[in-house]
Amino acid sequence: MDLRNIAIIAHVDHGKTTLVDELLKQSGAFRDNQAVAERAMDSNDLERERGITILAKATSLEWKGMRINIVDTPGHADFGGEVERILSMVDGVVLLVDAAEGPMPQTKFVTSKALALGLRPIVVLNKVDKPDAEPDRALDECFDLFANLGADDDQLDFPHLYASGRAGWADDTLDGPRKDLTALFDLVVSHVPAPKQIAHDKEPFRMLATTLGSDPFIGRILTGRVESGTLKAGETVKALSRDGEKIEQFRATKILAFRGLGQQPIDIAEAGDIVSIAGMSKATVADTVCDLSVTEAIPAQPIDPPTITVTFGINDSPLAGKDGKKVQSRVIRERLMKEAESNVAIRVTDTPGGEAFEVAGRGELQMGVLIENMRREGFELSISRPQVLFVEENGEKLEPVEEVTIDVDDEYTGAVIEKLTGPRKGELSEMKPAGAGKTRIVALVPSRGLIGYHGEFLTDTRGTGVLNRVFHAWEPYKGPIPGRRAGVLISMENGTSVAYALWNLEERGKMFIGAQEAIYTGMIIGEHSRDNDLEVNPLKGKKLTNVRASGTDDAVRLTTPITMSLEQAIAYIDDDELVEVTPNAIRLRKRFLDPHERKRQARAAS
Repeated sequence: MDLRNIAIIAHVDHGKTTLVDELLKQSGAFRDNQAVAERAMDSNDLERERGITILAKATSLEWKGMRINIVDTPGHADFGGEVERILSMVDGVVLLVDAAEGPMPQTKFVTSKALALGLRPIVVLNKVDKPDAEPDRALDECFDLFANLGADDDQLDFPHLYASGRAGWADDTLDGPRKDLTALFDLVVSHVPAPKQIAHDKEPFRMLATTLGSDPFIGRILTGRVESGTLKAGETVKALSRDGEKIEQFRATKILAFRGLGQQPIDIAEAGDIVSIAGMSKATVADTVCDLSVTEAIPAQPIDPPTITVTFGINDSPLAGKDGKKVQSRVIRERLMKEAESNVAIRVTDTPGGEAFEVAGRGELQMGVLIENMRREGFELSISRPQVLFVEENGEKLEPVEEVTIDVDDEYTGAVIEKLTGPRKGELSEMKPAGAGKTRIVALVPSRGLIGYHGEFLTDTRGTGVLNRVFHAWEPYKGPIPGRRAGVLISMENGTSVAYALWNLEERGKMFIGAQEAIYTGMIIGEHSRDNDLEVNPLKGKKLTNVRASGTDDAVRLTTPITMSLEQAIAYIDDDELVEVTPNAIRLRKRFLDPHERKRQARAAS
């Protein structure tokens, strides 16, 4: 059967997962009466809640006797570790662009990787039926983007279609019939080349592993594209590392191929197809699975280094073990090691003492997703503030710098530029109008300066701004960046908070807790209105007197406390503070709960 392998790349929210749904429906991958969830490709809970794709997933469909393998890629640069390797499995890319927004920074990140690999793109201008759509402007911007990224003449001569993924149509012209996606299917078949490997059927079997998964019944599964030869289920193969060293020899117990939304066991894997193999115990991503006669590994894409690190520790607060079942450091370590195995962009190292683990990754979003997943699985953790990783080169200290692209209403540009270029040490590289009453700002900002900035940015732009960031380069250290301005209110007692006490504390600052909540010594219950930390007593009830005057017994009305999301809490804390994460609560606390110990540590640090 003829084969085509394509990846769909797009910025967050430009509609790629919805488009894949429609492609599957119209190709007959579902039965007419089959119940299918909306955005069927976003299969895990977090992807559905946040409306983003986190894990790359493959699917396949048949069109006029041809099999098309489609890989849905994440749009966020935090999950870029997935994207770079997936592109080595495909022969063409469909770039999906929102006709109103035009190509966005995350698109640029993935597109630059695709063009560098020599893939010829197909551009689909999606959502052209939106009232603010400007497909012609978006098309011009795509051409400029490709030219800036160094595309060759073949790549610049790209075909384009106008489409609405949600309505399920794509046409060559704007005033086409708008019936179905036939034009897109036909274009993929005619424009994307067949896999080059088909000619190598006679050669020994070789496959580069690009993603790693696990199945409760068959164990570890490696997915990749067969580069040459064929493999029958049950045959013995070996795994080679990048350097060509043998890692292990194993029997391929099962071969799975993508068919529709599921995977089905097949007897034989052929060159060019994207398949999953089970049976190995050590082989991982970027290794070559091959016939016993092969000695050279297939060259793999280098993996971008992690830029931030977060410490995951056991929860040692007085409320530990009340919520979650998984509280021991051994269980936390096992879970983190399993994550590092399937996600190559994450590195886990033990700390002295064995109570905590350093987890290094690409960004705050990636860390937030990992913590949220663990929390839902019943873990209790204490999480430190993210720290940026530095690199030494020729005796000079280098730090990661990110390219930040911001779309914001004109009236807020001043506030945004002031915050980025002032205390956060950013450099403005571009500023231009972006449609009605909006400005696009591009700046290069150290990663340190961006930790915790997103929440502040949304406040400054009244929730209307859009911020995107992507790793730019390692640059010389830019000097100290000031942290949070305000101090915090710290509980000096254990117990349950009292409304009357909180009411009296309101003039001291903003509260993070309400009445009747469990608190303990050293827990942070609010933000101080000044820049120093203050110890307070949230348990102090009202003294009873025998005076009965009108107005003394009015009901206490509390201001609504500030509730923080997981990412906001992690970005808010200082270096001497932790976030206590349990399945039902997110609490802020001091690293040392005892006030005398805190003073001793502060003296030692200074």
